[in-house]
Amino acid sequence: MIVGDLAYRDLGVAIAAGLLVGIERGWRQRDVTKGSRVAGVRTFALLGGLGGMIGLLARQHGIFIPAILLGGAVIMLIMGYARSMPGPKDVSVTNVVAALLTLCLGILATSGQPALAMAAAAVVTMILASRSGLHALIQKLGEEDVIALARFAIIAGAIWPFLPDARYGPLDAWNPQQLWLVVVFVTGLSFASYVASRNFGAEKGILITAAIGGAYSSTAVTALLSHRLRNDETGHGTLSAGIALATSIMFVRVLLLTAVIADFAFLPVLRLVGFAVLAGVIAGLVLLRDRSPVASQEPAQPRNPIAIIPAIGFLVLVAIMAVAARWAEARFGGGGALALITAIGVFDVDAAIITLGGLTSGSIDRNLAGLALSGAVLANMLVKIGVVILYAGFKRGRSAILALSAGAVSLAGACVLVIFT
Repeated sequence: MIVGDLAYRDLGVAIAAGLLVGIERGWRQRDVTKGSRVAGVRTFALLGGLGGMIGLLARQHGIFIPAILLGGAVIMLIMGYARSMPGPKDVSVTNVVAALLTLCLGILATSGQPALAMAAAAVVTMILASRSGLHALIQKLGEEDVIALARFAIIAGAIWPFLPDARYGPLDAWNPQQLWLVVVFVTGLSFASYVASRNFGAEKGILITAAIGGAYSSTAVTALLSHRLRNDETGHGTLSAGIALATSIMFVRVLLLTAVIADFAFLPVLRLVGFAVLAGVIAGLVLLRDRSPVASQEPAQPRNPIAIIPAIGFLVLVAIMAVAARWAEARFGGGGALALITAIGVFDVDAAIITLGGLTSGSIDRNLAGLALSGAVLANMLVKIGVVILYAGFKRGRSAILALSAGAVSLAGACVLVIFT
């Protein structure tokens, strides 16, 4: 038997879901002649309630009676909308689908998934309310945009969720799902860069991409923009500035994560990393000041909004680093925890911070901890310089290499100063 209180709650959710969708549908048809609407706010709320009752009856008395009620409701809706089609222009198949979906949401709410039903109702309402914006977006899309979106959907939605979440390869260093997430991020970042460039202009789009991407993986941003450095004839200053900006944001992310996860090492890390942050910001500003315009180049870019080649290259690099990190863990485990933290930074600075946070603050000197974590950041910066050299070459990547080197030298100098004083 169904617990009474839960049944009332679920039925209330079903009605609320219908009401939410109905408010949007009622507002959308607010100018329609009175009496010509098939379903308004009240009808959609009742449809949600009807779906809820169907779900309750199915749980208590089987499927026969609920199936009759559901079939009758669907037939009435289709007949009502079919008769109204020659009427106002607002009446469309969207209303039929929204009404049928409201029925389904009501059934879902009383079938053990009330939270999912309410969340789905909110998403449906948002989609319905975004009609003008979505139509305007469709008008701006070209064939290449749709193809790029489909490719990213395959990469992120058709491949990644189905990869095994387990350890394979040398030293069990490779998790296919985690590795492919690198491809998802780099290609998503590439597409985001393309969209930002189209909406905000080429220069602002590059910097927006660098800022957003740097908050997650400055190395991935470096790989993407370095690949563009090799191919772009102009705009090297903006692309290099984007790399410097992403790295500067990485420094800030390191400080924030350290303050939260390994607070005992925060002040030593701040003293060491602060100079590198300053050097990176200055280098980025200099590159922006000397940049070449790239807006005229951007129209030639839409042929490949999804940068799959640098994504795969970055995946290979990450896979190699994963093996190296596993080897370092086996080689320097136990008493060599600080060496391990520095070695892990080659692969992932965030992982180094988490490893440091797992140590008890009383078992390790805070200054040594800060030095080890700063060494991890330095190792990661050297990897970025290598990525620029690999993807862009010395000639085209010269400005980015100098900008990264400025931060790396500042950080290395601060670490050496601490070691010998």
